[in-house]
Amino acid sequence: MRILLVEDHPQLAASVAQALSLAGWTVDVLHDGVAADLALASEDYALAILDIGLPRLDGFQVLARLRGRGKTLPVLMLTARGEVKDRVHGLNLGADDYLAKPFELTELEARVKALLRRSVLGGEQQQRCGNLLYDLSTRRFSLRGAVLNLTSREQAVLEAMIARPGRVMSKEQLAAQVFGLDDDASADSIEIYVHRLRKKLEDSGVRIVTFRGLGYLLEAVGD
Repeated sequence: MRILLVEDHPQLAASVAQALSLAGWTVDVLHDGVAADLALASEDYALAILDIGLPRLDGFQVLARLRGRGKTLPVLMLTARGEVKDRVHGLNLGADDYLAKPFELTELEARVKALLRRSVLGGEQQQRCGNLLYDLSTRRFSLRGAVLNLTSREQAVLEAMIARPGRVMSKEQLAAQVFGLDDDASADSIEIYVHRLRKKLEDSGVRIVTFRGLGYLLEAVGD
């Protein structure tokens, strides 16, 4: 899953991005509101983390523009402002959660997981496809109780597919969840990760089906 982090304090942005990346998410980092607005209008994210005090466009303005385009992705606001009126204003604009600075990275990660659980997994802690189980709390896949060892990008591809049961996903849609703004990779690279995943899912009762010209579908054999 791909996250947009917009924070104008370089050290804080680097610390948060590192923590989220280590937890397995693909993270794009931007430092001002105009760049954030452009990215949110053109890229596919599972969640956005917005600081309120951004240059050029503040976090409230970025959020208002996002919701004005009809986008429903969850937004976590970061703020040094403790006033109730600011929190109420952000929630009225469509923010999903608030976190006041300074904060612990463990709390941030927990809030991110909670927002993704509600938005991507429909409130469920786990998602299942036949013998394949995904647990959002641990960010782990398992087959018949055994942990499935995956690289970070294999993980991102499989997360995107299991979160959309019964839906064919194009290479472009998968690439949007796997690669960040700074990655030099094309949608065709997805074929590599799908090939590797198929080998790891052999004889598991779960398979990735190719629909030529359309994309890939994760399904349980016999469904």
